[in-house]
Amino acid sequence: MPKVKTKSGAKKRFKLTGTGKIKRKHAYKSHILTKKETKQKRNLTHSGLVDKSDVPNVKKMLNI
Repeated sequence: MPKVKTKSGAKKRFKLTGTGKIKRKHAYKSHILTKKETKQKRNLTHSGLVDKSDVPNVKKMLNI
C-alpha cells in the first residue's frame, strides 16, 4: 500500500505541541493592516489552539 501524503497546506499552518495539542496562528494578520486598530493587530499576533471540534479534521490532514 502506498504512503499517505500530508496535505501541504496543513503542514505549513499547524504545529503539534509537546502534549499533542495542535497549535495555529490567527487569520487577518497578513495584509490591509492600516485600517485595523493596534490592539486588534497585537491580539492577532498570539498563537492559539485548534478547537476540539476541528481537531479530527486537522489530524486527518496531517496524517496523525
